[in-house]
Amino acid sequence: MPKQVDHHERREVIARALWRVVEQHGVSHLSLREVAKEAGISHGALQHYFTSREAMLSFAMDLAYEQKSLRVSQGLKELGDRPHPRDVLRVMLTETLPLHADARAASRMSAAYVLEALHNENIHAQARDGITQGRLVVEQLIRQAIADGHIGPDRDPVTETNLLLALTGFTTLIELDVVAPQEALTAVDHYLDRLFDGDERSEGVGEGGGGR
Repeated sequence: MPKQVDHHERREVIARALWRVVEQHGVSHLSLREVAKEAGISHGALQHYFTSREAMLSFAMDLAYEQKSLRVSQGLKELGDRPHPRDVLRVMLTETLPLHADARAASRMSAAYVLEALHNENIHAQARDGITQGRLVVEQLIRQAIADGHIGPDRDPVTETNLLLALTGFTTLIELDVVAPQEALTAVDHYLDRLFDGDERSEGVGEGGGGR
């Protein structure tokens, strides 16, 4: 009986091979043929799953977002049943920074994706929608924290969301060895401390996963 092929699994193998090509050689080497070589399959076999560089890149970026979401979910789970909003935001923010192997691969993949988006309308729309949705989640968290009294009522949720997301710019500084990872984390914590200045944590909230 012929072996059943898990097509999603095969597409994921190809996407991870794409990550490695970008991480090891840069976006200039990103081609169907180079990714097929890295994945250990023929060029023709790869084209069975992805007929274009755009389709392959889009799937690889979707997988990167999915993996990041899983890491964030695991981090939030470790915070306990009633995590403090400061800790939630810290997990979400730090998982965007290249602080470990998976996050580094995703950040480099994201950089390649943005470069492609500048010259491809379809990818631009997909990237913009994904980032917009992520930004909305952060803004909703900040609005709720203001409503719950964790953040001062004088804070503007739109501005604070933009400032928090601006901290993802540490990705480039870390990758180019301009700023050490710990220095970036110190800046993240400093920003969050200022955002939640004056907030008194309820007893038991944030225990076991504050991450400070």
